[in-house]
Amino acid sequence: MALLLQLALVFSGASVLAETEGPDLGVRLARFIAYFTIQSNLLVLVSAVVLARDTLADGPWWRAVRLAGVMGITVTGLVHFFLLRPLLDLEGASLVADRLLHLVVPLLAVVGWLVFGPRDRIDRRALLVAFLWPVAWLAVTLTVEAVTGWYPYPFLDVAASGWSGVAMTCAGIAALVIGCLAALTLVDRRLGRRGALSLES
Repeated sequence: MALLLQLALVFSGASVLAETEGPDLGVRLARFIAYFTIQSNLLVLVSAVVLARDTLADGPWWRAVRLAGVMGITVTGLVHFFLLRPLLDLEGASLVADRLLHLVVPLLAVVGWLVFGPRDRIDRRALLVAFLWPVAWLAVTLTVEAVTGWYPYPFLDVAASGWSGVAMTCAGIAALVIGCLAALTLVDRRLGRRGALSLES
């Protein structure tokens, strides 16, 4: 629902961040997909659909998608709350979409992962893919900014903050990603052990 609402706003041209005159539809759609928020929500959606069909879903790439989704949506919620929310002045449908994508979905995704799991789905390959995805996203985003001047988030504005400022912010977010992956791994192992002990007893 959140993604569909935001997509509808993109089609209507009503939600284009930091634009006085919106670009054409093709550019708006490309930028829609370029947001880390949207990619995180899509990963959560894909893993949730798979789990709805099979609660014991497994496989190397599904593990990576599941972990990347939970990590990405957690980072999305935290970065939005601390860095972006104070800068936004939204109303109407844009406000609703913003709250759903940045607050409601992250909360539901994390709680759903904690309560339903499934457990023991975090391995080295999943951790590597989940880490490389935001690194690749950042590299592509900065390249697009250098070529076109467009950036999805204010903290990536090189013209305003300089490369050093953007680098410091990115380093902080990278630390957040690593910390999030470490925390998810630790929690998953502990919850997995508790589940195993309850089954044995």
